[in-house]
Amino acid sequence: MLLPLLALTAFEAPRDESERQTHTHRELPAKEGGDDKPWNFEVVYTAELMGNAAGGVERGARYLDNLDIVFDADLERMVGWTGAQLWLYGLYNNGNSISDLVGDAQAVSNIETGTRAIRLYEAWIDQKFGDVASLRVGLYDLNSEFDALDASGLFVSSPHGIGTDFAQSGQNGPSIFPSTSLAARVMFAPAEGWAVRAAVLDGVPGDPNRPARTAVKLGKGDGALLVGEVEAPLAGGKLLLGHWRYTAPFERTDGAGTETGNAGTYIRAELPLAKRDDGTLDAFIRAGTASARFNMFDRFASAGLTFTGWLPGREEDAFGVAIAAAFTAEPYRRATGAAGSEVAVELSYRAQLSPWLAVQPNVHYVRRPSADPGVDDALVLGVRTEWSLHELLN
Repeated sequence: MLLPLLALTAFEAPRDESERQTHTHRELPAKEGGDDKPWNFEVVYTAELMGNAAGGVERGARYLDNLDIVFDADLERMVGWTGAQLWLYGLYNNGNSISDLVGDAQAVSNIETGTRAIRLYEAWIDQKFGDVASLRVGLYDLNSEFDALDASGLFVSSPHGIGTDFAQSGQNGPSIFPSTSLAARVMFAPAEGWAVRAAVLDGVPGDPNRPARTAVKLGKGDGALLVGEVEAPLAGGKLLLGHWRYTAPFERTDGAGTETGNAGTYIRAELPLAKRDDGTLDAFIRAGTASARFNMFDRFASAGLTFTGWLPGREEDAFGVAIAAAFTAEPYRRATGAAGSEVAVELSYRAQLSPWLAVQPNVHYVRRPSADPGVDDALVLGVRTEWSLHELLN
């Protein structure tokens, strides 16, 4: 039972902030400029009941929820500011934790926060320069654009949003769900299917000592998180290659003082494999590394298949299977006696019952939660419902 607690120390994030900072959140779609109104208001409530049916730390069930409130405005149409977009995004979460029962490090639910809170999640302005470049400044979720692909968006577990190698990093996680930091992002799209992105972000999002607050603190020792990514077309799909690095020093996992150099690299791809009538089959794969000196996991790999519209009369339904494997760093294993990896498998089916309601049952098998030899493999059952008020509000 000791290793899940040691894992939190290796992540350098307090438990009540966001469980192990492995949680991610998809960005809601912005309205296109040609619509009737120059603004869009979106409210989505996600409710989730998950139970640890076997193994893990303790059997039991938890109710988790997530409320998204998004306001998106075309400032050119509203006030004449050429090429500018305003994005405001608020969150509410009840703070319940299924990972407390499972004992996993990668988080079977991507809406778990560990803290009940109402937050300002994102608040930025995006300025376009012609058709090929843009600058985005403000509170920013880097996973809304970096290390993100559509094919893995079906799955409810965290490692299929942002990779575990990246999500674990930092003193309070990177700038992802549920706590974000001030950032400046530039993007250049030289040709169709190609994009180059780079961002500079405050190295410590939020306030680790007050996890329920929306806080913007530019501490002297926070440093910066630097991220770069290249997107390229690949056989009808996409290929991403990214690199991240913190400028601040970090405590070494082996206790041998502090050093700079906390960094990592990832490669990610999605490919369409088949198309039948209204159905599609898409595959995704990802691999990443993180500095073994500072992080619990120094290697990560994931892959999955998503079937959409394969059932007659259910063109919007999707189901799939995905696997995520996080491998412990050798210094961490020496210090804690951890096993070599945590491996999580998810089966998921999303049924779009109406334009405003979707239901998604899911099953998870977690082998060696938190790579702790003392915790049995876990079987987790869940059902998620998503309610969208878009049609009523627009």
